[in-house]
Amino acid sequence: MIADFFSTYSFRALWTPELMVVLALTALIYYGIMLKKRHNFKGTDEFFVRRNIYFLLGLAALYLGWGSPLYVAGHSIITLHMTQMVFAYFAAVPLFILALPKWLLQSGIDWWRKKAEWTYRIVLHPIIGLIAFNALFSFYHIPVVFDEVMQAPVLHSVYQGALFASAWLMWWHMLSPLPSDHQLPDLRRIVYIFANGILITPACAMIIFAGSPLYETYTNPEVWSEVMAYCLPPGTAPPTSMMNNGPGAMSFLEAHSDQQLAGVVMKISQELVYVTAIGYVFKQWLAKEQPKEGERTISDIPADTDRLK
Repeated sequence: MIADFFSTYSFRALWTPELMVVLALTALIYYGIMLKKRHNFKGTDEFFVRRNIYFLLGLAALYLGWGSPLYVAGHSIITLHMTQMVFAYFAAVPLFILALPKWLLQSGIDWWRKKAEWTYRIVLHPIIGLIAFNALFSFYHIPVVFDEVMQAPVLHSVYQGALFASAWLMWWHMLSPLPSDHQLPDLRRIVYIFANGILITPACAMIIFAGSPLYETYTNPEVWSEVMAYCLPPGTAPPTSMMNNGPGAMSFLEAHSDQQLAGVVMKISQELVYVTAIGYVFKQWLAKEQPKEGERTISDIPADTDRLK
């Protein structure tokens, strides 16, 4: 089954070399700035190695989400499609935000505010970050919308870009990498993370508890062939035997069970990532509450002995 999969689809379809080139150029730009230009910015911090590791992991997660054989296999197995979304929007985005140093982020924010401050104030409002990604995610998984988007490569790419941008807005307020006009206090950040977990739940519940398969992309041979045709050379018909439940399929689950597993994978992955984010916020909160070195606490202040006599 796996051998048939790799022999059917071309190197370009399976490994997405154009994405490799884009990610490689992004890495070159990032490390060029970090190594050569970082001393030109104020506030250069000491977390240099850690940020480089985060950036590499972010690139790897984005490649797994938008390229690699997972991308093609996700057209046949919805569980893998959901796994791609976890990599792209719940792993890559927070890793990128953690990787970018404050001086670089601040330079970008200052440039944005200088050019169009009104867009900065609107776009970076926490409510926009809360609603945008969850609304796009939920709308995307309405069966009619999903099938239409999957059959239109350009629209699919545009929608992926919109999800990626809105995920940045959502994670920006969760991780709060810079002080800003819209920065949430630590307790409200934890509530904000919980709210995101609640808003994504209806879409996951619909996928898990639907009584039958929802998406024709995974059940209708004609729709599936239309979707998979973009992964093959022009004029080549995809073999329907590789469709889910076909003799050459990689999935060991029938379409309905595959759909249910996909919803479970998304919900559990999202919960694990959000719990980690809450731990990150709580750790920052504790660090702020602890007295700094040399700072005197109430217990350190000597009592006024003259008043006590």
